[in-house]
Amino acid sequence: MPSSSSPSPADSCRAVLFRITGAVQGVGFRPFVFRLAQELGIHGWVRNGAQGVEIEAQAHGLVLEDFARLLRARAPAVARIRDITRQELTASPRSAEFRILESDAGGAKTAQVLPDLATCPDCLREILDPTDRRHLYPFTNCTNCGPRFSILERIPYDRPNTSMSRFTMCEACRVEYEDPASRRFHAQPNACPECGPHLEWWDAHGRKSASGHEALVAAAQAIRRGSVVAVKGLGGFHLMVDARTAGAVRLLRERKRREEKPFALMYPSLDAVRADCAVGAAEERLLTSIEAPIVLLRKRRGVIAPDAGVAPGNPFLGAMLPYTPLHHILLRELGFPVVATSGNISDEPLCTDEREAVERLAGIADAFLVHDRPIARPVDDSVVRVTAGREMMLRRARGYTPRPVSFDPSADAVLAVGAHLKNTVALAHHDAVIISQHIGDLETFQSAEAFRRAVSTLVNLYEAEPAVVACDLHPDYVSSRFAREQGLPVHTVQHHHAHVAACMAENDLVGPVLGVAWDGTGLGPDGTVWGGEFLLATRGEYQRAGHFRTFALPGGDRAIREPRRAAIGALYEFMGEAVFDRQDIPSVAAFTSTELNTLRSMLRRGLNCPRTSSAGRLFDVVASLSGLRQVASFEGQGAMELEFGRLSGILESYPFRLEASGACLIIDWASVLECILADHHQFVPKGVISARFHNTMVEVIVVMARRAGRAEVALSGGCFQNAYLTEHAVQRLTEEGHQPFWHRQVPCNDGGVSFGQAVVAVAARNK
Repeated sequence: MPSSSSPSPADSCRAVLFRITGAVQGVGFRPFVFRLAQELGIHGWVRNGAQGVEIEAQAHGLVLEDFARLLRARAPAVARIRDITRQELTASPRSAEFRILESDAGGAKTAQVLPDLATCPDCLREILDPTDRRHLYPFTNCTNCGPRFSILERIPYDRPNTSMSRFTMCEACRVEYEDPASRRFHAQPNACPECGPHLEWWDAHGRKSASGHEALVAAAQAIRRGSVVAVKGLGGFHLMVDARTAGAVRLLRERKRREEKPFALMYPSLDAVRADCAVGAAEERLLTSIEAPIVLLRKRRGVIAPDAGVAPGNPFLGAMLPYTPLHHILLRELGFPVVATSGNISDEPLCTDEREAVERLAGIADAFLVHDRPIARPVDDSVVRVTAGREMMLRRARGYTPRPVSFDPSADAVLAVGAHLKNTVALAHHDAVIISQHIGDLETFQSAEAFRRAVSTLVNLYEAEPAVVACDLHPDYVSSRFAREQGLPVHTVQHHHAHVAACMAENDLVGPVLGVAWDGTGLGPDGTVWGGEFLLATRGEYQRAGHFRTFALPGGDRAIREPRRAAIGALYEFMGEAVFDRQDIPSVAAFTSTELNTLRSMLRRGLNCPRTSSAGRLFDVVASLSGLRQVASFEGQGAMELEFGRLSGILESYPFRLEASGACLIIDWASVLECILADHHQFVPKGVISARFHNTMVEVIVVMARRAGRAEVALSGGCFQNAYLTEHAVQRLTEEGHQPFWHRQVPCNDGGVSFGQAVVAVAARNK
């Protein structure tokens, strides 16, 4: 029994080394720890490290238990703590105070890099306060907001490792930076009008004519006049015009070579968004979040902006709110929504440098609003829509990248180089996968270079040494060729297995599951174009359990932009050459007699007519047969219009057949097309045809899930960007006793393929 003079646990002095991982750098975590330690009377230190934040804390009794609890309970709002580990140390005197130490860059780089964050309310109040020294300053920020990933050059996240290193803080900013009571305590991009970046107004040839706030006012005046203005923002340039003026929107379309694809809008306020769009609680949360993505919202009828050619034939608008001080000031100056589309020519990467922009955007932009803060890498706007009551990522970039996706530990780093379209790259590193920002379609030299830079960013930022490179099965993709050039083992991953594996990993599934992978294009191991797949899959392996009946695509890639070609190929499959005499079919009538003869010859000889099982092409077929769309100005336009034209309240579906081919089931769509043609000739409205077809596709999923005998069903692939398809499939699968899973933080389209490739490759190495 201890004597009464023995020290109790409450009186004993202890020292603990805490290691905190997650998004804890660049969020004011060290200042928070400093203030908490002072409040509790703790001695020691805190510092950034390569893996996160380290704290040595020394105190009496149970104070350290309170400290550990409050680290989570009071953490900064934008911090994301993943794990806190603790190591007991010998409690010898170490420090009579608590200090913030210089960062320790040693060891494996696993610290989470924070995305760029939207302007916080405190900074916005300062910007709008005429008495504040940062009044109308477009580069105001603090530890709760501002640039992160777009300015970071190296880990750890300290000012010398960012593109802000060229700006020396003035005395007033330095005092804030060193004051533990300030929310700018160790805010790395901290700046003010005296010492920070500044604006300039350039003409089309790059000649300066105004600076500072006068430059911004000049930009607003030009937008009001109907000019196309290139604005250098956070992660690159936007091309901006007055969204209310059809002439300005049309001019931008002509110059950017973007005929009908929807433009995104930036609104001055949430109330302004509500005036044009229906905004639910989930959409409002997304619009006003620190990520501030573009959110797809349903248009209201009879308002000006949605009818100015911004999103022709589309009931949705892509809307976002200002997310930097520059955007807030500009949109308040204007007081109306603007088109804010990527500063590039279609299929090229985003412009980030002002001199490069003058050259590449020549003939598009009339003038330039620029600044002198370098952008370390292009970061486009993210795109999100609410599906089945929760957010679904369509393009993962600003605000989300490079937040990691938690994953099984990987002994070796795996680099995954993604798909050919909507490309992203990914790095499996320790216990997470870091996915790059959206890069886009690898169709041009410039986009291929952007892809290579994105790979370099991930590998160098984390000082990773990949043991293997994962790539698509298609040997001729830019990404696949790059993989083979690295001198490392290459793990090829079938495109649709990558889709399913991505959905599984995001939902923490091991499998086997029934994976439904529906999209436009993906090479199968049999040499055909897959895209309407049912896979019995684990993360590392798959078996093809079913697919849609294949048909020929006359002209190959041309059929992607011409739904009428896909329709001719499908009709030829069960009608033969009789299809060419059917001028009563819209798809046939869309060709001249000469073109039909050419198609007949191609199909008869099998010349440039790859066979496909693609669900995406089936949507195109129906869009063509119903007379909705024969030639598309962008990939997937026919399928989108089919979705948007669907009438609600229709419950019927078309009949289809299943045929066994060994262990695989073939879904025969011939009777579906026959019924659609019959409906068309009986003048059944297009919206009814669309609804019946959508319902049919959902019933195909339900029947296949029943036949496969799998409770867990993973839905992935670009077709599931279709909100009705996803929501109705989730509903029907649930009704039938299955557990449906779909994407949330990783895109279901090809933007998620790199993540899936990494998942498959890691699973293969961990076998």
